[in-house]
Amino acid sequence: MSPASTGASTSVDAVPSVSVPDSDSRLTPGGPGYRRMSLALFLAGVATFALLYSTQALLPLISGEFGVAAGEASWTVAAATGGLALFVLPMSALSERYGRRTVMTASLAVAVAVGMLVPFAPSIGALVVLRGVQGAALAGLPASATAYLAEEVRPKALVTAIGLFVAGNSVGGMSGRVITGWVAQEWGWRVSVGVIGVLAVGCAVAFRLLLPAPRHFTAGSLRPRVLLGTVRAHLADPLLRRLYAIGALFMTVFGGVYTAIGYRLTEQPFGLPQGIVGSIFLVYLVGTVSASTAGRLVGRLGRRGALYLAGGTTAAGLLLSLAASLPLVLLGLVLITAGFFAGHAVASSAVSKTAVHGRAQAAALYQSAYYIGSSAGSTVGAMAFHADGWAGTVAIGLLAVLGVVTITVLGSRAARAAARRPLVADAR
Repeated sequence: MSPASTGASTSVDAVPSVSVPDSDSRLTPGGPGYRRMSLALFLAGVATFALLYSTQALLPLISGEFGVAAGEASWTVAAATGGLALFVLPMSALSERYGRRTVMTASLAVAVAVGMLVPFAPSIGALVVLRGVQGAALAGLPASATAYLAEEVRPKALVTAIGLFVAGNSVGGMSGRVITGWVAQEWGWRVSVGVIGVLAVGCAVAFRLLLPAPRHFTAGSLRPRVLLGTVRAHLADPLLRRLYAIGALFMTVFGGVYTAIGYRLTEQPFGLPQGIVGSIFLVYLVGTVSASTAGRLVGRLGRRGALYLAGGTTAAGLLLSLAASLPLVLLGLVLITAGFFAGHAVASSAVSKTAVHGRAQAAALYQSAYYIGSSAGSTVGAMAFHADGWAGTVAIGLLAVLGVVTITVLGSRAARAAARRPLVADAR
C-alpha cells in the first residue's frame, strides 16, 4: 500500500514542512559521502545498543549482588528501553526543529555521561533509575537517524542504508554482551559496564567527526498543535499502524529470549560460566548479515514476503531452542537473531518510505512501539522463565510471532482489496 493510498500520512496541513530534494543530489552507494555516513551511523548504532543492553548479559550477577529475582533484575534492561520508548517522540520533535545531527550528537553525549555513573550505583533502585535516564537520553538517536537517512539517501538505497544502521545495532548488542561477560567474569559487573561506557565514548566521538552535514533538512515547527497533528496523521494510517505493531512484536520475542537466556545457560543442565554465556551473543553477527541484506530480500520477495520469512525463521529458532542440547540451543538463537533483525530492518525501512512528511515522528512512533515491545518482552520473558522455565519464555515468543504473521496476512488482504477498488469503479 502506497502512502498516497492511505492518505493520512500525506496531509500537508497536519505535518511540519519537509523538503523533497532532487534525488540526484542525495547520497548513493559508491558516491561521495556515502561511506562516511554509513560508518558514522553504524558506530552510532553500536554505541546505542551497547549502552542500552549493557546489563542484559549480567543479570545473574546483578541478581546475586543485590539479592533480587530475575524479574526484578530485568528492570535494569526494561527501564532503559522504556525510557527510550517514552522520550523518542519528544526527541524526534526536537530533531525536526534543530536538526538530526545536532539531536543525535547531544543524545549520545548525555547517554555516555550517564553511562559513566552506572558502575557506581549503590542499590538496585538507583541502578534502575540511572538506566531509565540513560534510555531517555538515547531516545534522540534512533528516530533522528532513520529520518536523516530518508532525507539524505536516494530512495532505492534506503532499505540498504537503514539495514547498515540496524547492523550497527546488532554489532553493538553483540560486543556489549560479549565484552561484559568476559570482563565481569574477572572483575565483576561494575567494571564491565564501565568498559562499555568507554567504548561508547569512542563511538560517539567518531560519529560526530564522520557524519556529513545534512543538505536536505528543512526545519519544522515545535508548535504542539502541529506536532499532534503529525502524530494523529501517522496513527490514522493503517499501514503505519501495522508496521508499528510488527516492530513491537518482533522486539517482544527478542527482548524475552535474550533476557532469559543468561539464566538458562548458567543453570543446569548447561552450567556455563559468565564469560562463555557472554560469548553466546556472538550470534548477533548473524543479525548484522541479515539486517544488511534486507534490501535484497525485499527485492526478491516483496515486503510482506520478507516479513513472512523473518517470522517463520524466528518461530523455527524458538522451537529449536527448547532442546536440551547446547548446539541445538545455539542454532535456535542463530535463527531467532536472523529472523528478528531481518524483520526489524524491513519494517523500519517501510515506515520511512511510507511517511512522506513528518518522517522523524513516523520513525519515532515505530521506535516507541519497538522499545515498548523490548520492555514488555524483557519483563514478561523473565517472569515466564521464573514461572515455567525456558518453555514459558518460548511460549511468549511464539505468541508474538503469531501476531506478526496475523498482521501481515491482514495487510495482504487490505492491499488486495485496495487494488480491486479501482477496477470496480471503472466497471461502473
